[in-house]
Amino acid sequence: MIVNLLLGVLGVLTLYFLFFFVKDVAANKEVMAHEQASWVKSGFIGAFVNFFDTLGIGSFAPLTALLDFFKQLDHDRLLPGTLNVSCTIPVMTEAFIFIQSVEVDPVTLFSMVAAAIVGSFVGSRTVSKLPEKKVQLYMGIALLVTAALMLLRQFGVLDALGTGNEAIGLEGIKLVIAVVINFFLGALMTIGVGLYAPCMALVYMLGLNPLVAFPIMMASCAGLMPVASAEFIKAGVYARKSSIAITIGGIIGVFIAAKFVTGLPMDVLTIIITIVVIYTAITYIRKSKAHA
Repeated sequence: MIVNLLLGVLGVLTLYFLFFFVKDVAANKEVMAHEQASWVKSGFIGAFVNFFDTLGIGSFAPLTALLDFFKQLDHDRLLPGTLNVSCTIPVMTEAFIFIQSVEVDPVTLFSMVAAAIVGSFVGSRTVSKLPEKKVQLYMGIALLVTAALMLLRQFGVLDALGTGNEAIGLEGIKLVIAVVINFFLGALMTIGVGLYAPCMALVYMLGLNPLVAFPIMMASCAGLMPVASAEFIKAGVYARKSSIAITIGGIIGVFIAAKFVTGLPMDVLTIIITIVVIYTAITYIRKSKAHA
């Protein structure tokens, strides 16, 4: 019942987004025809970045780099809108696939997703005022520590953390901890701290099956993106041709990656998650040291 409710909400948000997207594209066919983007290049970029997004790497950073390298945007001011608009449907696809294919306790799923959405709403008004560099540094350090603990546990050094994660849901104090932390992760998204890797680490450290992280983190982000993307569309500050091509390629990339992820043994998946967490931690720390 709760899972169906969540899927229904995500479905409504998808239709809300598509209404503005299709309407805007139809009204701007001539403008789109003069955009410098290549259908083929943007399509391959979309497939590539969303394949790795489905593995938990995140899509915005590689998508930014590839759009710049292949000269797919007419103006840099179109970048934020293009990132959000082009990734909305692929992220929604990820959420629908993993919610339906991965067994997860509905109360845990709905509570954590709702917390992230509320957190992003609050964060847009408060957390975004925090010093971005310090947040990135502290998050990077925290993720490195978490990754170290995950590796020690994986190789049997920390028996106190348990020998394996089998649970598909949380209750009691663990559920409270998960909801509170996911609230803050949703809030931190407003200053550019991605939710995927921290959510993976949170789920793992609370004793859940690593695969459970995927529907939780993807549904969390899927709940955030459509409304923000619709605002970019209304303002007309996004690259229409690139966004369409990336969306189509992205959906293909998501389906390929989802098949790959759900077929992995848990030991291998845990190692991949650990690598993702370490990669994200180093990225945060590097960003915190970069000059503004």
